[in-house]
Amino acid sequence: MAESIGEIVKALVVNLAIACGKAVAAALSGSGAMLAETLHSLADCGNQVLLLVGVRSSHKPPDARHPLGHGRAMYFYSFIVALLLFFGGGVFSIREGIAKLAHPEPVDSVELAVGIVLFSLALDGYSLASNLREINRRRGAATFWRYLRDTKDSDLIMVFGENAAGVLGLCLALAALVLARATGNGRWDGAGSLAIGLVLVGVATFLAREVKSLLVGEAADPAICGHVAELAAELPDIQRVFNVITIQQGPGEILVAAKLEMQPGLDTARIVATINELERRLKDRAPDVRWSFIEPDDQD
Repeated sequence: MAESIGEIVKALVVNLAIACGKAVAAALSGSGAMLAETLHSLADCGNQVLLLVGVRSSHKPPDARHPLGHGRAMYFYSFIVALLLFFGGGVFSIREGIAKLAHPEPVDSVELAVGIVLFSLALDGYSLASNLREINRRRGAATFWRYLRDTKDSDLIMVFGENAAGVLGLCLALAALVLARATGNGRWDGAGSLAIGLVLVGVATFLAREVKSLLVGEAADPAICGHVAELAAELPDIQRVFNVITIQQGPGEILVAAKLEMQPGLDTARIVATINELERRLKDRAPDVRWSFIEPDDQD
């Protein structure tokens, strides 16, 4: 939890500084691309506040109405963040870009705007590099793209998506400013705003799709099923595993349900002791397993 909060707070502080710089550049230059980037950074600040709320909410203890805890609250807030990135940043930037293309305006104070963009790019690049280091630490042997698709750490992926979009958006804004000044054609500024909007929409769509799967109820890492099978084979009182179901209830919170066939002739006390031992070993091997429900049966 502390690591997730640290990454989010770091991104929030950086985006606040960047948003102020971009706002100054947008006001002085009249650039639509810089205005799009200012709104993007402001939206990111709001998103990080939502992610902080999500992290806190997901760690509330179970209660009578939520016996399996509040872990999926993180996925709910992450989905809201994706929607805000789509509409608050992407759609507005596209609208601004289309308006600038239809009615181009000259871009002023380009040198100052470029300086602020480079400063913002340095800050966003630092935040993205820190985010990438944390992802590489967590992904283990998995490839980077496989981790993005399979990870249950929605908070980390949301911050990564925002940072990556921020760096790419700043590069596009820089190109638009330079081209608009070099050619004297304000349509380059509109094209930059349009391109930034398309990037934000694309990133938001990817993030929303990934988080939606977790929000609906996605299976945990397939390795958990393998652990159950391996541990069951180590216990002589278990004849075979009929079925295993896993659900990711939140970051670091997994539910496991399994149906086992026990050796014939066991009394109730022996069956209970065997199941308890299996659950203990499973939680030792996979600490993220928070709930396990094991059912003895004679058929699937």
